[in-house]
Amino acid sequence: MLIKRIITASVLASLIAVGVFTLPAEYFSLSIAIITLLASWEWLKLVNVSSISLRIAFFVLLITPMLGIHFWTQILELIAQLTDWPDVRDYSGILEWFVIPPVLFWVLVMILIRNTPTGVLNIQLRTRYKLLMGWFILFSAWMFLTRLRAFYGPEMTMFFLVLIWSADISAYFTGKKWGVTKLAPEISPGKTVAGMYGALFIGIICSAAFIGYYGYRDGFLWTRVFDFILLSVLTVLISIYGDLFISIVKRQRGVKDSGTLLPGHGGVLDRVDSLIAAIPFFYAGIALIGLDS
Repeated sequence: MLIKRIITASVLASLIAVGVFTLPAEYFSLSIAIITLLASWEWLKLVNVSSISLRIAFFVLLITPMLGIHFWTQILELIAQLTDWPDVRDYSGILEWFVIPPVLFWVLVMILIRNTPTGVLNIQLRTRYKLLMGWFILFSAWMFLTRLRAFYGPEMTMFFLVLIWSADISAYFTGKKWGVTKLAPEISPGKTVAGMYGALFIGIICSAAFIGYYGYRDGFLWTRVFDFILLSVLTVLISIYGDLFISIVKRQRGVKDSGTLLPGHGGVLDRVDSLIAAIPFFYAGIALIGLDS
């Protein structure tokens, strides 16, 4: 099983790295959209939506705002020309504010799972609310991963992905070696406190190494270095609870994996659960720190 996981992860990581560094922005956005739609299909199965019409409606409601975000500048330009309102172009930056709701959502999820894991596990939501939640977290993940690549470049995007992947690997092996105290046994018996500390530690190492690139390019500002390392550690922490959140949904459905598409890993949602939670938080932090590509 471990060999199969390593092979699958290596192939996926290589393909993603090639995409991050070589694809034009619009094709990168399309690639992430396809992955998001695959994860959405698995989410619909997890929340027990079998109606074809409801699934189609979900995808339409997901794809339509994706197109709106992708062509946002052109839409504003069209409005400016049709209405003779040139100042509408100034609203292009309003999309940055959309990062606040997902950040608040994931911070709240982390607090709730940390303090009342059993209570969160026993929450029974109506299907419509589960659909809305799935739409919200998947759309947010697509939006801010594509914007990270577009505005902060492939290096920052690749760092974010490596940060989360490294944290996942470190948590797994640290937990195997030293894990005794369970992090949230009601939700995911395999996760340990030692694994969490291992993930946070590797976050410090990765971010300290990466920020050297910006220090070499722009000159070291120690406040910025500290802010970036702190952001990376907090991003890893959020990612752990994103993983636990998807574990809650799977446990409520009574399944181990979200799908079977990826050998040794389960489904797409099983591989991107940490990323989904982490990307809005990381994007918001990068914007606040002011690290330009």
